[in-house]
Amino acid sequence: MREIRIHGRGGQGAVTAGDMIVTAAVLEGKYGTSFPLYGDARRGAPVVTFLAINDARIRQKTKVYNPDCLIVLDPRQYKWPQTYDGIKPGGVLILNYGDELEEQPHPCIQRAGAVDATKIAMEEIGIPAFNTCVLGAFAATTGWVKLDAVIYAIEKSFSGELAAKNITTAERGYREVRIREWALKDNTMNQRGA
Repeated sequence: MREIRIHGRGGQGAVTAGDMIVTAAVLEGKYGTSFPLYGDARRGAPVVTFLAINDARIRQKTKVYNPDCLIVLDPRQYKWPQTYDGIKPGGVLILNYGDELEEQPHPCIQRAGAVDATKIAMEEIGIPAFNTCVLGAFAATTGWVKLDAVIYAIEKSFSGELAAKNITTAERGYREVRIREWALKDNTMNQRGA
């Protein structure tokens, strides 16, 4: 089972992104579950969405304490130590970030995909609705769902011109993500969640 945690802020589309990843996984014959955890239910407040995708039925519906992948929509949150709580050694990070990731952000992160999703969304949609761009980066970085399945999920969530703009945004995220890999250190197991 692949467990994913999405970190963002209210209004950034973390909940919708989680739903679309599950829709894409189900289209590919997998099972999925997604649910959010809100702090203050207001725009700008921290939001966490918990996801699981699997080839077999998922019976547990709990918070994701030990994710295989972190998706960080708010670039400021990628430097917060609590963002990495419980990340498994060999973990994947998907990040809305305009700069290059030079340093390994956490000892357990082995692979990271960074994309300037905010810039791409502004160019394609005209507003900072960047969650679909990050989904394209997720598909390219992990390979856990295909881009075609992400596009299908977008078509189920949006219609008309808005769907077309979000599809273009996701395709650019898929193409423009900058993927980095790091070797894990021998003491990674001791630093889990550090």
